[in-house]
Formats: sequence, C-alpha cells, structure tokens
Amino acid sequence: MKYFHSLLICAVLFLPACRSSSSNTQTPSALEDDRLNETSGIAASVGHPGFYYVHNDSGDTSRFFIISPDGKTKGTFYYPGDKSLAALGVRDCEDIAVGTGPETGASYVYIGDIGDNNGARKYITVYRIKEPALPAAGQSANTAAEPLYLKYPDGPRDAETLMTDAVDKLLYIVSKREDTVGIYTAPLSFNANDTVVLKKQASLYLAGKGEEKWITAGDISQSGGQVLLKSYTKVYYWKRSSSEPIWQTLQHSPSILPYTLEPQGEAIGFTLDGTGYYTVSEGTHAQIYYYKVP
Repeated sequence: MKYFHSLLICAVLFLPACRSSSSNTQTPSALEDDRLNETSGIAASVGHPGFYYVHNDSGDTSRFFIISPDGKTKGTFYYPGDKSLAALGVRDCEDIAVGTGPETGASYVYIGDIGDNNGARKYITVYRIKEPALPAAGQSANTAAEPLYLKYPDGPRDAETLMTDAVDKLLYIVSKREDTVGIYTAPLSFNANDTVVLKKQASLYLAGKGEEKWITAGDISQSGGQVLLKSYTKVYYWKRSSSEPIWQTLQHSPSILPYTLEPQGEAIGFTLDGTGYYTVSEGTHAQIYYYKVP
C-alpha cells in the first residue's frame, strides 16, 4: 500500500510524544537494505532461530528476505509467482507467516498475496515455501513455491493479515477495511494449485474510527497460545484458552499492548518463543521495534 494516511501523517509529526514509556521496549534498530522500502510483514524463522522473514508489498517482485533483529539482510529468496502477472509475479503481498506443512518436522513460509485495495480480485493467492537454507554471505537463492488460490464466501475484500495456527492446522486471514472485520480460515493441508473457498468463522469489532482501526497485520505464536492483531494505531493481544479455536479467542476482549506509533506500520510478529514481538513500518531504513509481552 503506497499512500500515507492523513491521520498518521499528523501523528508522526508528534511521534516523540506518542512513544510508549513502557520498560518493555528496547532502543530500535533499523533495516539496512534499501530494497526493503515497503515492508509489510515479519515472521520468526523456525529453521533459523533468531532470524526473521520480511517482504515488501505491492510493486515488488516475488521475493522475501531473512534479516537479523538489528536490521541486517542475511539472504534474499526468489520464488516463482504467477506468470500472468508480467515481470513481478505477484500483485500485493501483505503478510508472511511460518507454520507447519505437508512434511512432518519441517516448517514452511507462507506468503499472502492478499492485498486488494479496490475489493475486486476474483481470487487471492497464498504461497507455501519450505524454509530454505541460508545462502552464503547474504546472497540470493531460488526456492520452489506451492500456490493456494483462495476465494471469499462473501465477495472480494482487502486484507493484510495472514496467520497460521499450529494447533488446529488452519490458515487465518483477517480483512482490513470494514468497521467490523471478518475472520476467515482455510486448512493448512492443501495441494499445490488447489482452489479453496475460505470459511468465514466470525466477525470482529474493535473500537475506533475510520482508518485508525484498519487491521494491518497479525500473528499467532508458534505454540498457538497467543494472538496479535495490529491496526495503524494499536496492538491487540489475546491469550488462547485451552481448547478453543483462534477465531473464538478473538471474540474475547483484547488487551492493548505497548506500541510506538509508526509512519505506516503494517508488520508485526512474535519472537520464536512468544515472549516478545517486533513491529516495522513501510519506508526505507524503517526502524524495527521490539517489545516484551507483559
């Protein structure tokens, strides 16, 4: 998403006053790679503990990056996208997640080409990629990808939140722009090139007005016990009760966690152990903020 919202431009002018004073934050680092100029998702690697996958949204090609928490790029991965989409191969990748997949004991990167500002796409695509080996000295590598084509049961809509649930083995998408957003699921078990109709599990209303409450990112912890959703102005947190599905967890009242207002914050992800979370904004050399889960 390439434009800045008037609400956030005004807020950023007073950014120092908006920063959380919580002791749960650390001094931020920044992305060093000039190619990461519209970062829209962040997810902890399982295969490479301590590192994080990130990607750009619309305008970039079918690729993602692995970085260290101090913002250094450790590798770039290219995957085959949709050949019908000219040179880029993707339309608008808005979030990334890491979860289980078809091979027992392996972990997979899921990239959500799910952005749809005009609510007009006939289908959206999620790419499943087995976690790749780190290339040498921050170089590039090619990876295979298995696309899953998804349709909404209630018509096209914009979304920027993709999550995977290790407990129920479900893929989650949360819509963005409605006053009351939709929570949709699909099975994590799919074959390459399958087309699946998402199941609308529930709706979610969060207080606020207009753009400030749009849901721009989310994550489920690797254990499946915690959930984060992020708007442009807030971070919402839920703790899952024993056997309930995530969509039911999201029906409970959330806690509001610390968050430093960013110019256009569209990425949030738990640490691998679930004790903290990172946020990062669009923009060249965007700062990476870390917070402990209270």
